Amino acid sequence: MGVAADHSSKQASVSAMLAKRVSVPAARARRLIVMGSTGSIGVNTLKVVEHLNTIAADDTSKIKVVGLAAGRSAQMLIDQAKRFGVQAVAIADASQAETLRQALPGVTVYAGPDASLELVEQSDATDVTAAIVGSAGLPGTLAAIRKGLTIGLANKETLVAAGPLVTPLVRSCGARVIPVDSEHSAIFQCLNDYARLRSGEAIKRVVLTASGGPFRTVDKQTMDNATVEQALDHPTWDMGPKITIDSSTMMNKALEIIEAHWLFGLPADKIEVIIHPQSMVHSFVEFADNSVLAQLGPPDMKTPIQYALSYPARPTGCSEAMDWTTLSTLVFEQPDHDKFGSLKLAYKVIRAGGTAGAIFNAANEAAVAAFLEKKIRFGRIVELVAEALDGLEPRAVDSLETVMGADRQARAFVEQRIEGA
Repeated sequence: MGVAADHSSKQASVSAMLAKRVSVPAARARRLIVMGSTGSIGVNTLKVVEHLNTIAADDTSKIKVVGLAAGRSAQMLIDQAKRFGVQAVAIADASQAETLRQALPGVTVYAGPDASLELVEQSDATDVTAAIVGSAGLPGTLAAIRKGLTIGLANKETLVAAGPLVTPLVRSCGARVIPVDSEHSAIFQCLNDYARLRSGEAIKRVVLTASGGPFRTVDKQTMDNATVEQALDHPTWDMGPKITIDSSTMMNKALEIIEAHWLFGLPADKIEVIIHPQSMVHSFVEFADNSVLAQLGPPDMKTPIQYALSYPARPTGCSEAMDWTTLSTLVFEQPDHDKFGSLKLAYKVIRAGGTAGAIFNAANEAAVAAFLEKKIRFGRIVELVAEALDGLEPRAVDSLETVMGADRQARAFVEQRIEGA
């Protein structure tokens, strides 16, 4: 059942393709679009840009922000546009377009569900930070890939939902994709030239670390009946509501397992997860000779964002430094796959292939939205995703429309289950 994923040695990972074209940094001035500029990743991206421009050797080394895209936070978008002097903005909530036009005379305003896509297509950007949460960020990211741009990828859903489409597109268009998620950035840094090996013999496994979220130490029954407020109370990271809920269910780690599969060309049995509540070790790679490389740092997203924006250079950082005098213990625990059933679903998605990733992602988005609206209990989120994967047959991915069709089908499936409960 399902569309089998290709794990052969010929499979080309996004990182393997990137590794072949990064030996010489781009000489031209860089022009950046931040998609999702009002979210936590977008806000931190703009802080990093300001830092990098402050320490730049000359004007040609600076990053010019030419476009910003947001969902509905018009006032925050206006403030950002004025601060960076952008040429164009995009907002998904079309009802706020006129507010933007009045506040930003001379700035091109794109509005509606395709606004970020239009912004990318009409711009002269060289780089894009893809930080729109959910499948809404997929069209704009694909447009950036088609234009051959350098993409700092913070949108997990691009590869989770459309990995079979994205990977060959990156290859054919000459785009550069650099992971921004702290876990994938860590793996990317540890692999370095080994990224070229794809699923080669030198890589024994990659291990994604997880904080365990707010329910690491509670029993499953208590977790399944958690309130919205409890689920949003993350012990380590400061993130948006959807990502925070994903961390509470460990669905974020499930999404990252699937993303790692596509980024690094690794089969399911070479990707593992371990609980690390301090969030200091962001992930590690174990090689065939049993040596292990890990990337460490405080839980500050500015570090992987700066790495993506400045790669392959390592200029002076703007994030918090590691305080080795206070770091006396690093704790690692095996995850409870029965308690956090989302992890098992990730491996099921990889093995099913095709649109299974789009079904998985969309069902989760719909279930999380329902939980935040207090329509379902917390434990029902993962149950609904599992039911969608069992109830919907995956198809081969041949176009964006196929992906978005599976997305719509999964959302409708979840909504029907909720209404029929």
